Amino acid sequence: MLRTVAKAGTYSAPNFQEARQMFVGMDFGTSNSAVGIVDASGAARIVSHDNAGLSERATNDTLRSMIAFDRAHRDSDGWPLPLVGQAGIAAYLNSGDECRLLQSFKSHLTSRLFTSATIFNRPYSLERLIAIVVERLRLSAEGQRGAPLTQVVAGRPVRFVAEDGKDVDDYAVERLTEAFRQAGIAEIAFEFEPIAAAYYYERTLDHDETVLVADFGGGTSDFCLVRLGPGRAGMADPRDAIIGTGGVGIAGDTFDRRIVERGIAPFFGKNTTYHSNKKDLPVPDWIYGKFARWHHIGFLGTGSTLRMLRDIQRHASHPERIEDLLTLIEYNLGYHLYRSVEQAKVALSQGTETTFVFDHDPVRVERPITRAEFEDWISPELTEIETCVETLLTSTGTPAGKVDRVFMTGGSSLVPAVRAIFDRRFGAERVRAGGEFVSVASGLAYRAAELFGRG
Repeated sequence: MLRTVAKAGTYSAPNFQEARQMFVGMDFGTSNSAVGIVDASGAARIVSHDNAGLSERATNDTLRSMIAFDRAHRDSDGWPLPLVGQAGIAAYLNSGDECRLLQSFKSHLTSRLFTSATIFNRPYSLERLIAIVVERLRLSAEGQRGAPLTQVVAGRPVRFVAEDGKDVDDYAVERLTEAFRQAGIAEIAFEFEPIAAAYYYERTLDHDETVLVADFGGGTSDFCLVRLGPGRAGMADPRDAIIGTGGVGIAGDTFDRRIVERGIAPFFGKNTTYHSNKKDLPVPDWIYGKFARWHHIGFLGTGSTLRMLRDIQRHASHPERIEDLLTLIEYNLGYHLYRSVEQAKVALSQGTETTFVFDHDPVRVERPITRAEFEDWISPELTEIETCVETLLTSTGTPAGKVDRVFMTGGSSLVPAVRAIFDRRFGAERVRAGGEFVSVASGLAYRAAELFGRG
């Protein structure tokens, strides 16, 4: 059940001129987070964040949903001081073994086993870790508002990802609510992320439409059928315009992992062998399971694992590949590897082939990748996405022909194979895209104005 703090009563549009307020929406994401603000003009703007020297751009519209703890930097009570977002990545890259990096907190909200993490002998609950990121977002918003922030509309996926398939939405929302409260936000309402994207798209309309919103985040792909346009404002509760929602735990991070697993990991020894006890044995596959997330590659840097890999290298069918694997681990190059993967994915969204290049002396990997290969690697995920959309249409009794528009947003909406699912089903002329990384934050801010600006 979606939880909000809305009071009962008849909806009335916010009066920005009288309120003299700024309304804030927070998109706390699996990989990236963003903050939108609606001011007296009624238009949303996105809060910028320092890039910490990680790219040529000084600022970015998104904050990486990551925290780094450096062993050497602690407060007066001995607790390690957190560095959030791009600053955390920079600290991790510069500090090596003395720095712990954590990410993808959102994907653990459904787990009753993940209650806390121990960082340099200090316990941090999952709620506290999320609160650290949210507090950074709150401070950024307060810098724009020039006043304390107590009310927020925050995004949530339609379906939280649960490994056991159980319905754990209420549990996940309770934990997320507690995290926001620990971050100093007293009044919070949650909105489905694709509905927030719908509010963003609605600003372009001068007529009513039935719209399928497809929001592709880092951890989930979420869908919403909704009636948008001027007529929605006349409803007693504008959310009555929602026809149905659906979601699946597949998105951009999954696509990146498939490129690494299928196209890149073999250059570091995956699917090769080594000779031991007069037998040819496969290099242990669990090693490459750590390639699922770039910062997990660093977890292989234990003394016992490195000794095992050096022993394997001496008897390997491709010792040079194990040598490159050791270099990748020892020089903490996981982040750089995934940056190259992301660049290849973007290039394949723009062309039919590219050359993946990872060049960090002494390791160089160069491999041509075609769009057809990439689409083959992610074909099971594409099928799941298409099935989820079909299920939504069927469950709501909505024929594809009754959908006036499809609005796609989020990074993976740029992947041609993802776009093709909707072009085939609804016709390319009815498919639109935009606001790939800011539509949800902007829409959440519009919802905040709608909810908190009444009167």
